[in-house]
Amino acid sequence: MKIAIIGQSAFGAEVFKLLQSKGYEIVGVFTISDKGGKEDILAQAAAAANVPVFKYARWRVKNQVIPEIFEEYKSLGAELNVLPFCSQFIPMEIINYPKHQSIVYHPSILPRHRGASAINWTLIHGDEIGGFSIFWADDGLDTGPVLLTREVKIEPDDTLNSLYKRFLFPEGVKAMGEAVDQIAAGSAPKLVQPAEGATYDPKMTAELAKIDWATTGATAVQLHNFIRGCDRVPGAWALVNGERVSLFGSRLVPPASCPPPLRPTPARIC
Repeated sequence: MKIAIIGQSAFGAEVFKLLQSKGYEIVGVFTISDKGGKEDILAQAAAAANVPVFKYARWRVKNQVIPEIFEEYKSLGAELNVLPFCSQFIPMEIINYPKHQSIVYHPSILPRHRGASAINWTLIHGDEIGGFSIFWADDGLDTGPVLLTREVKIEPDDTLNSLYKRFLFPEGVKAMGEAVDQIAAGSAPKLVQPAEGATYDPKMTAELAKIDWATTGATAVQLHNFIRGCDRVPGAWALVNGERVSLFGSRLVPPASCPPPLRPTPARIC
C-alpha cells in the first residue's frame, strides 16, 4: 500500500520509520517549512531514507486548495494519508483523495477532549483514565469515525510530559502501525463518535496558563491538576507580589504531611 505521511515532530518521524519497516511504500512526506534554517525531524528522517519531502507553508488560499499543490500531491499516487501529528489545516480535497482516505492520531479518548491541547485538559480536568484515538478524518474538528482507541490509567502526579513519554508517544506509534495494518487487511472499523460525552477544549496558551485563584486554584486538587496539566508547556504561572512565578513539579500530599500552621482540608500542595 502506498502511503503519504502528513505531519511533523519526533512522533511523526517514528511513525514514518515504523511504516517503512513494515514494508509499506512511503511515496511522500509532507511537513512544515524549515524553522531557523533547520528541518523538522520528520523531514530529516524522510530525506535520510530518500523519500520525497514537500514543505508547504499553507495548503490553501481563500478556502481553496492550491492547484499546484494538489497536482503535486496527486502525482504520488498515495492510497492512504497518515497524519501522526499535524498542525496544519489539510484541505478536504487532499483528505478524501486516496483510495483509503486519511487517518489521524489524537491524544484523548474521543469524543472527550477534542481540540489541539487534549493532553493538557485531560490532566486539568482530573481525568483518571486517558489515552488516544486513531480516527478517520472528516471536515469537523476531531469528529470523524474512530478506528481504534487505547486507554491508560493516569497516575496522581502524572504531568503532560510524563503521560506523553510513558504512554501516548510509544504506544501511539505502535497503534498507528496497527491501524495501517488493519486498513491494508480490509478490517479497519469506522465507529461513529457518540454525541454524548463530547467536549471541545481551547488551545492551551501562556495566557490561559495563568492561575485563577477563584477557579483553577480554588482547591489543592484543582491547583495540582492545573499545574501538572501545563507541565512543562506552556507552564502554569501566577503573580506573586507583582512578580510572575512559574510552577512545575506539583505533588498532592495529605494534610498530615504538611507543616503547620497551614493545614487545609482535604489536602494541599506542599
